[in-house]
Amino acid sequence: MDDCHGASTATAPPPAGVAARQHIVAIVGPPNSGKSTLFNRLTGLRQKVANFPGVTVEHRMGRVRLEHHREVYVVDLPGVYSLQPRTEDERVTHDVLTGQMESLPRPDAVMLILDSTNLSRHLALAAPVLSLGLPTLVILNMADDLDRRGGEINAAELSRQLSSPVALISASKNTGIDKVLDFLSGATLTQAPKAPLMQLPVIQDVPKCRDWAANLSRRTEYRAPAPPMWTRRLDAIFLHPVVGPLVFLAVVIGVFQTIFTGARPLMDAVQAAIETSGQWMEAALPESALRSLLVDGIWTGVGSVIVFLPQILLLFLFIGILEDSGYLARAALIADRTMAKIGLQGKSFIPLLSAYACAVPAIMATRTIENKRDRIATILIAPFMTCSARLPVYTLVIAAFIPEKPLLGIFFGTRAAALLGLYALGFLAAIFTAGILKSTVLKSARAPFMLEMPPYRWPTLRSLLLRLLDRSKVFLRRAGTVILAVAIVLWFLSSFPLKDGKAPEISQSFAGTIGHAVEPVLQPLGFNWKIGIGLITSFAAREVIVGTLGTIYAVEGTSESIGLQEALRHELTPGGAAALLIFFAFAMQCMSTIAVVRRETGGWRWPIVQFTYMTLFAYGFAFLAYRIVN
Repeated sequence: MDDCHGASTATAPPPAGVAARQHIVAIVGPPNSGKSTLFNRLTGLRQKVANFPGVTVEHRMGRVRLEHHREVYVVDLPGVYSLQPRTEDERVTHDVLTGQMESLPRPDAVMLILDSTNLSRHLALAAPVLSLGLPTLVILNMADDLDRRGGEINAAELSRQLSSPVALISASKNTGIDKVLDFLSGATLTQAPKAPLMQLPVIQDVPKCRDWAANLSRRTEYRAPAPPMWTRRLDAIFLHPVVGPLVFLAVVIGVFQTIFTGARPLMDAVQAAIETSGQWMEAALPESALRSLLVDGIWTGVGSVIVFLPQILLLFLFIGILEDSGYLARAALIADRTMAKIGLQGKSFIPLLSAYACAVPAIMATRTIENKRDRIATILIAPFMTCSARLPVYTLVIAAFIPEKPLLGIFFGTRAAALLGLYALGFLAAIFTAGILKSTVLKSARAPFMLEMPPYRWPTLRSLLLRLLDRSKVFLRRAGTVILAVAIVLWFLSSFPLKDGKAPEISQSFAGTIGHAVEPVLQPLGFNWKIGIGLITSFAAREVIVGTLGTIYAVEGTSESIGLQEALRHELTPGGAAALLIFFAFAMQCMSTIAVVRRETGGWRWPIVQFTYMTLFAYGFAFLAYRIVN
């Protein structure tokens, strides 16, 4: 397969949930071209995220409402610079466009979105896309930036040269979108495009596509815009070898302090709502096993986790702002210097950074790393990064054992410092492990790091809100499935076997029996049998331990009188609390992550090694923490 042509036109059955007569249009483009912004603008809330069958690459599919009650499905493909299937991203995009992707028919048309302020580079993707022979709309995005910064393009001449319609738009400003909707309305009725005036490259050499794009830019009178003055000035600060890392550290400190202080009012409101509704349910229902299940098991267990949703959304809000503004790309460039010292490349930073949200998509993001050994090393260390599922555990234990005192006035307190320290511990553990891997079993030459620097932009409120809504749905879906199931099972184990027709003392229940069985292994860490039950259930998902403890104390009657934080202070010494935090910082308690690692590495060898190493690592350092603090 060459780099500038598509091949097969095989078809596949319609995707699940898509009617056979519905038409599909693919959105293709390089990274940072505004693909996701356009997709969100067109589909709004009528979208869903899924994995392609057999691979871990995510794609988003949504419905666009057109005139006369018509709809068309659009699929947002991974951002690529080429269709040569070297990485998994490129393979997925190539297979979808050529009709080789299982469960998804070949698209009826393509929308190729390019950054108009970086057209000379991005146009290289037009050659392989146009070679597919599908009706194609070439979208030149960020037209407002192009005009404001003195750039220029003859869109009509570009359309003539490519024999394909061209639309100048600004997805973020919602200008020119009518041209996109017009194309979608008639895309499936459009005849096959004519051959472009400029002959498309037909050889494998990627630079040939770039030469073709540069020649095309000259023919269409393209004048690249001048870099914004404030981008140059900000880069002089953010990319400075000394000032840059200090600014990044200041940003991180501000984020963690805000997570504790800014989310507190909302968390208190959610907590009050859960407690009030639980008391209402308890008063409305007669005393019975069903009432105990609903109130003590489900409502208290699931509610104990939902309380932390404001903090998690605040974290994702900051990540979204930093990413959409273009700052995270600069952070990746700064981190490349650190990556080089442990044998990894800068490309590993992006997956590791996304692991702060969740390790599953972070492991998926390693598909952009071409070096197999670098990719496996990144996969193995990604779960050390502190994901959002750890945040409820950290917050609960820190709030229970560490009083809030100012360290840098109102800007930085002891609790935020403790949280930042736990994030730093996870990062240091990842760096330490990567150094071992890259100097032994996964040793390889370091590849050069190339990263396109997007201009700084103001994040759009719509994009941020859609991101937060998506994360809320993911969190609540987990609360309504995994955490709910664990809460029900745990209530049953805590309430049976019955003695004289009544529920037993929790220590005499099935759950108590299990907890006492593992207690000898956990006693060196300062954990009792109740914490042991929480650790067992948390292997389904880390945050489940909060719901587990909530259910245990609710069944026991403890949380009703003194609250979950106070109940923890009764169960743990300060050393035990430190050990619990350290254990959660290092242990791999996520079955979903294990499953994705198995799929990505092609077997059970690396997941078993990873799980064993991280568990022993967590146990050893938790043991040290308990001994030191006590």
